[in-house]
Amino acid sequence: MHIPDVPPQLLEAFRQAAAGQRLALVGGVVRDLLLHRQHQDPWRGLPDLDLVVEGQATRLVERLPDTLAQQFGVEVPLRHQPHGRYGTAKLELALPACWGGSWLVDVASARRETYPNPAENPVVTAGSLEQDLARRDFSVNAMALELVAAGLAEATLLDPHGGQDDLAQRHLQLLHPQSLRDDPTRLLRAARYGARLGFALAAQSQRQVQTTLAEWPWPWRPGDRLDRVPAALGTRLRMELELLLEREPWPAGLALLQAWGGFALLDGELQADRAWRRRLAWGERLGLPLLPLLLLGSSSALALARRLQLPQGQQRLLEQTLTLRRRLQEALASGTDAAAPPSTWCQLLEAPGASAEAVAMLLASGAQPRRPLLHWWARWRHVGPPLDGAALLLRGWSAGPQLGEELRRLRAERLDRAMGPRRGRS
Repeated sequence: MHIPDVPPQLLEAFRQAAAGQRLALVGGVVRDLLLHRQHQDPWRGLPDLDLVVEGQATRLVERLPDTLAQQFGVEVPLRHQPHGRYGTAKLELALPACWGGSWLVDVASARRETYPNPAENPVVTAGSLEQDLARRDFSVNAMALELVAAGLAEATLLDPHGGQDDLAQRHLQLLHPQSLRDDPTRLLRAARYGARLGFALAAQSQRQVQTTLAEWPWPWRPGDRLDRVPAALGTRLRMELELLLEREPWPAGLALLQAWGGFALLDGELQADRAWRRRLAWGERLGLPLLPLLLLGSSSALALARRLQLPQGQQRLLEQTLTLRRRLQEALASGTDAAAPPSTWCQLLEAPGASAEAVAMLLASGAQPRRPLLHWWARWRHVGPPLDGAALLLRGWSAGPQLGEELRRLRAERLDRAMGPRRGRS
């Protein structure tokens, strides 16, 4: 079975390096190949390859340089990053350009996993290829092409969980009744695959989602101390969200997640939020990070960002946005309105602790009054004083705080005289 874009010599090199150990292609490459060959889906390309070997993956990696040289007739530069805890290695191969150039390959030792506590990291032990498939998320991802001695043309398809039937029905079927209890991030992966492939969650899996979310079997609830948050309710949720927002058709993926009740894994207010689509569409136009914008649908956005362990820069941006929103509300309460002079709005939006990106976050979130925010973003922030500091020094001013105050006064005068809001639509 030929795989588009994949040189047969590459897979043969891996098969020979396995030296008699069972070796198989697993995961997305098998799913997408069957969709393409049997169901006429377009070929989506391969960002990488996933291989599983029964036994030590490190032994295969040690033998790989020699088998690659035999297959391609030249030495193939190889970099690898081992992950000893899980018996995996991430490889980067620099094949000749005529063979596709750089390839990323994940090689893992077959393993089995048990979850001593819901949503916590599993206990990993060595296992068979069949046990490795049984630990996966959905039946369509639990198939393998075993690379046998006859080569890829005679590869054996392993499908112990009915993945082919679910492919034909375009269903996402969780593998066992405790799948979501063990790892709630599987629901976010379902949203990713559903958006990318046009698949629906199977009825049995929908019932599991509803039951599991209602029972909430995980040892943490919003409001508890952050140091008690299991990994799958913290960092792994963030990682799946990032993949959904960066690599998938996120409007479809987030709509599926909300329809299944999955936003509750993040925050109950996000599950009820109906403004996220508009907010994120604006954020995409303004070049903003989408995940902090999504969290703005919660009144506990900053606490949620900390639970998910967003990067510090994104947490800081959220904090600036919330501070600026509070200042905006206080200004409105004190009588400042959209008709106030531009200099008044500039003083508010440029105060210490604010940033242009935070103003853009307010715009994307639909904060009011909208007109001065739009004017500031599009025009006012680019306006400087008619004279710079050097010109004032030539006119006899001395360097110091008074010089800065005069520059601000000149800029405010210029803004209010020539850059005030225009009538009509903004």
